[in-house]
Amino acid sequence: MRDTRARWERGLGARARRLFAASGFGVGAGVGAAAIVIHDGPAFSPARFAVFVALYALVSRVEFEVGTGYAVPTQLVFVPMLFALPLGLVPLAVTAGLLLGAAADRPLPYRDPAKLLPRVANAAHSLGPVLVLAVAHGLPLRWEAWPTYAAALAAQFAFDLAAAVIGSFANGISPRTVVGFVWVAYAVDASLAPIALALAFETSGRYTLVALVLPLVALLRYFGQERQRRIDQTLELSDAYRGTAFLLGDVVEADDAYTGSHSRHVVDLVLGVADQLGFPPADRRDAEFVALLHDVGKIRVPSEIINKPGPLTTAERTVIEQHTIEGEQMLSRVGGLLGQVGHIVRSCHERWDGNGYPDRLAGEAIPLIARVVCACDAFSAMTTDRPYRAARTQAEALAELQRCAGTQFDPHVVAAIVAVSASV
Repeated sequence: MRDTRARWERGLGARARRLFAASGFGVGAGVGAAAIVIHDGPAFSPARFAVFVALYALVSRVEFEVGTGYAVPTQLVFVPMLFALPLGLVPLAVTAGLLLGAAADRPLPYRDPAKLLPRVANAAHSLGPVLVLAVAHGLPLRWEAWPTYAAALAAQFAFDLAAAVIGSFANGISPRTVVGFVWVAYAVDASLAPIALALAFETSGRYTLVALVLPLVALLRYFGQERQRRIDQTLELSDAYRGTAFLLGDVVEADDAYTGSHSRHVVDLVLGVADQLGFPPADRRDAEFVALLHDVGKIRVPSEIINKPGPLTTAERTVIEQHTIEGEQMLSRVGGLLGQVGHIVRSCHERWDGNGYPDRLAGEAIPLIARVVCACDAFSAMTTDRPYRAARTQAEALAELQRCAGTQFDPHVVAAIVAVSASV
């Protein structure tokens, strides 16, 4: 959501303008063709057309922010519109409603027509139901035609998904990411479609009564605004936690330059491995915090031990091995999300074979995030100059990880590191 907001603030780049221009032209051609070729439905009424355009514009401003886009309750107006207007003019009414709804944007997008291109492209969803209703003789409105109406809803989703995938390429987003969120919008549409169909039946011949849906729209708008406020608060809290984590990392870096820069390198590698392993967003966030803070307990370790150029004594190693426990205690006192990941920080030096510290956990008893950070930590350490030895090459470090897979490291995590390293 943060990335999506940033994209809208930056505006459309050259690539996005070209792709949206192409898709907008294609949708516009489809809208024009539908208006010319399809003649089913009631006779054209300018007043009725204007009412539905205004209603669609109004409802299109009710947004539920979801991942890479928004869910909007326009189904409440779109479905009755299919039976109230000449069928071939419905896509034109939807396009006009989306463009009219842009009047509420600030700054006004009409000064830069390119900013209207995504709205024209978004009208693609209206073409699918119109085609199905025209081909399958879904008019006039009747309950016996419910299979046709279900097919029209499926066509709406298919056309909308195609437009969403094109939009993902325009915005530099993976289509898989878009598909991962778009089902939420479709769930909203599918939930509202039966209500909208019942409204179409009840307002047949009295189409201005569709405006009675406005109190429900106002309620949905209130819920949408409440959701947006909660998202704003969540993002602010996330930034605060991330800022706290980086502040603690800076404290570590000030005390020990190697540990600080090493932690930042481990963060980058851990996030790559998390993506390779398909971590869900919450686990990816925790992995980022753990990667940044896995050495935070070293603040409590005397610098002469951390920076000792030679081998550590048994007593010194015992002190070093306490830093994960110290880190867990420090993060527990911070509380919140950082407190929740404290137990994972504690386990970042456990070994797959159970010979690690401090609790001698083994195998899958070790939290997965800790296993990832442990292996990435070792890889980063091997490829970084230390006070007592020079850095190894990446190939040498990968070979060492593979040699220790199944004893010190989780073999699946090692395979993921190898895959991430090969793609860099």
